[in-house]
Amino acid sequence: MALILQFTGMSGAGKTSISDAFQASCLDRKIKILDGDYYRKTLCADLGFTKADRIENVRRLGQLASGLSKEYDVIIIAVINPYEEGRAVLKETCGAELVYIYCNLDILLQRDTKGLYKRALLPDGDPDKLDNLTGVNDVFEEPKNVALTIDTSSAGLGESITKLASFVMNTLK
Repeated sequence: MALILQFTGMSGAGKTSISDAFQASCLDRKIKILDGDYYRKTLCADLGFTKADRIENVRRLGQLASGLSKEYDVIIIAVINPYEEGRAVLKETCGAELVYIYCNLDILLQRDTKGLYKRALLPDGDPDKLDNLTGVNDVFEEPKNVALTIDTSSAGLGESITKLASFVMNTLK
């Protein structure tokens, strides 16, 4: 059975980058990444961004992870998952360990790889304004009962991978 990890964190914090780099560094292990951006366009394309839809999104990803757990050593569910209730669903349904990919807002504003923060900070009434960016103008509940925190405000990708790899190896023992 796979070790299932749920990466939570705001947009641009590094969930996908860390997942991809970790997978590339683990040539001796079978790693599966369930990336929230991809599954929002496929398995969860019918869902919006209400609290109920966000929780349903992670529930579906948890079901998928459970179904794949015999085929992989580690499965990473990399999704914003802004509510404690959604994180609890993954813990209860598939035993997912919570990994908080933290980055402070100032750094996220500087990175803004998708231009989402810029759009969220536009004035009200602007047709390009994004009204539901998690952690800016929508809810992001600070995670509790975290198994591992990786602070990408200060840690580079290499250090983040080392920290994750150490956690995974200690957990798989």
